[in-house]
Amino acid sequence: MYRNGMNQQGSPNGLMQVVVVEPFVYAALHSLIGKRVVIDTSRGPVDGTIADAKPDHVVVQQHDSTFFVRISEIIWIMPESK
Repeated sequence: MYRNGMNQQGSPNGLMQVVVVEPFVYAALHSLIGKRVVIDTSRGPVDGTIADAKPDHVVVQQHDSTFFVRISEIIWIMPESK
């Protein structure tokens, strides 16, 4: 069920889980797959190449490390200029 832009899904313990869907942020991240970006999050910046984008998270590859960043934690995204 969708209500006010939020998708409510039941969880195994009987409580409702609210998932905020950010379609424009997801679309922007999806268009940047394969490009280098800086993503500022509530825990600090992450820079690297976007390897994949899903409706709830983005995968950022930085050298030998892989970061899974929740879209709800993203403050801003900046493609790196060449």
